Amino acid sequence: MDRNQAIGLVLIAGILIVYSLVFRPPSPEEAIVSGADTTAVVTSEENQQLVDNTQAETTQPANQDSLLNSKYGAFASAMSGNEETFTVETEKAKYNFSTKGGAIKSVELKEYKTHLKEPLILFDESSNSQQLQIGTTNGIVDLASLNYKANKGALSISEGDSTTIEFVATLADGSSIEQSYTIFNDKYDLDYSIKLNGLENKVLTNDMTIVWEDNMKRFEHNLEDARNKTTVRYYTLEEDSDNLKEIANDPQSETVGEGVKWASFSQKFFNAGIIADKGFSSATFATIPVADSSHVEIGKMELIVPMSDLYSGADFTYYFGPNSYKVLKKVTDGYEDNVYMGYKLVSWVNKLIIVPLFSFLEQHIANYGVIIIIIVLIIKLALFPLSRKSYLSMAKMKVLKPELDALKEKTGGDMQAQQQEQMKLYREMGVNPISGCVPLLLQMPFLFAMFFFFPNSIELRGESFLWAHDLSTYDVLINLPFTIPFYGSHVSGFTLLMTLSTLAITWSNNQVSSVQGPMKNIGYFMPVIFMFVLNSYSAGLSFYYFVSNLVTFGQQTLIRRFVDEDKIREQLMENKKKAGTKGKSKFQQRLEDAMKASQEAQRQKQNKKKK
Repeated sequence: MDRNQAIGLVLIAGILIVYSLVFRPPSPEEAIVSGADTTAVVTSEENQQLVDNTQAETTQPANQDSLLNSKYGAFASAMSGNEETFTVETEKAKYNFSTKGGAIKSVELKEYKTHLKEPLILFDESSNSQQLQIGTTNGIVDLASLNYKANKGALSISEGDSTTIEFVATLADGSSIEQSYTIFNDKYDLDYSIKLNGLENKVLTNDMTIVWEDNMKRFEHNLEDARNKTTVRYYTLEEDSDNLKEIANDPQSETVGEGVKWASFSQKFFNAGIIADKGFSSATFATIPVADSSHVEIGKMELIVPMSDLYSGADFTYYFGPNSYKVLKKVTDGYEDNVYMGYKLVSWVNKLIIVPLFSFLEQHIANYGVIIIIIVLIIKLALFPLSRKSYLSMAKMKVLKPELDALKEKTGGDMQAQQQEQMKLYREMGVNPISGCVPLLLQMPFLFAMFFFFPNSIELRGESFLWAHDLSTYDVLINLPFTIPFYGSHVSGFTLLMTLSTLAITWSNNQVSSVQGPMKNIGYFMPVIFMFVLNSYSAGLSFYYFVSNLVTFGQQTLIRRFVDEDKIREQLMENKKKAGTKGKSKFQQRLEDAMKASQEAQRQKQNKKKK
């Protein structure tokens, strides 16, 4: 090797050494410190894992979209999104809305509290669910599970105003679902509408099913009474109101094939319901008892809405509020039936007389105990002529007692002969034995009307009077350390006073009654029986009966002071003299003929037995 070749080799080696030192790749630690790219030093195994992760992140949205498309078809684009919630507040309630489903998630009634003095939330997501099911080419789709965009109106409504909240779910092909709610400041009911745009070719079924389930919360102190007053109630297009059995220990269900106007989850003092402008074509209702003391009952309803209504826009009304008769009457036809006013005759007394009178008085008087006293005085004053007539009839029967006793001895044990002679005596004396019963019967509708009015009157809820903290439920004068069967573990003060006053009136009536023997003492047992029955009833009801007894006792004392039994007897004897010159009336003749025919038939029957 000559000198030039040696120099060349040295220069080449130096260049290679310098290049390797200057341009060598950095170590992993240096790369992290300097922020250089780390891909050059990742091992082949790590590099493969990184590639797989990158591919997964890239393909996951695509796969998810593919799954949604295969499951929901045209509705897939509305199945994902961010949920937004907001509250609309009126003077009556707070409505919590969500863009998930475009629905009301909870309702709080601002004017009421629970028995624990907590905010009264009529329902929320934990106890309530609602689905809007339609059949599509990809199966059942729940419109209440879609994501909507909200067009908000005013979130706080001033007096006399309203606001409209709109929800729109736009699908990939441009079709859409629109829902809107119109909320009024001074009402518990709100308008709701739903419309399907451009979905005619994507929906296979002819109906939409509203599936609404409500695990109804407990709001009242008396849980047993609350459960006995809770049911699912509905009203048909034929103007017929009905409900599932209120007192039931087993699940129950009912299908109504005809048109249904409205349906509600009805509790003792509150209800949540839906009213269809054109009616539901059919419906299925169910109730399920619950053991949880924080809830009273589970209610379910499946309401069928024709799809043709949804294409043109279906209109409904939701009601979330109290069972106040005067409020419910303004909602829609028959919706006031959520307040049970009793069977027909009694309900008309409540609707036409008691409710207007009560409403008038509460506008001018704040104390509901005083209102009850005034109602008693007004009713007793109006019925005083009937009470007087009834008492006079009893006085006449008392005056005739010597003659009746003489007839009893004369006829011996022959009951038919005794009855015939008694009728003859009554005719001669001008006494109608049932005239004392008729005035009492005419007063009975008022007596029974109160039995339904006071326990179901939400106006009494939470109102105190004397020792009663809530006139809508039982009052507690004494808590017992034990439970008495059919009575309870407490003593209701108003029920006890009602019982004592009823016993006093019974004793007073017996002083002028002609009834003798065991029948005379039966009247003392009935007040005791009612004491057991009413011990857990509304304190307002027991207080009404107590005050009514006091007024009745006072009226009888007043009437007795102005009734002269000697004059009554003289009048009866005068009637007997006049009767001798008069013939029998046609009614009296028919009555005697009927008694004679009955007596003859009885004799023939006895003769056949002897043969």
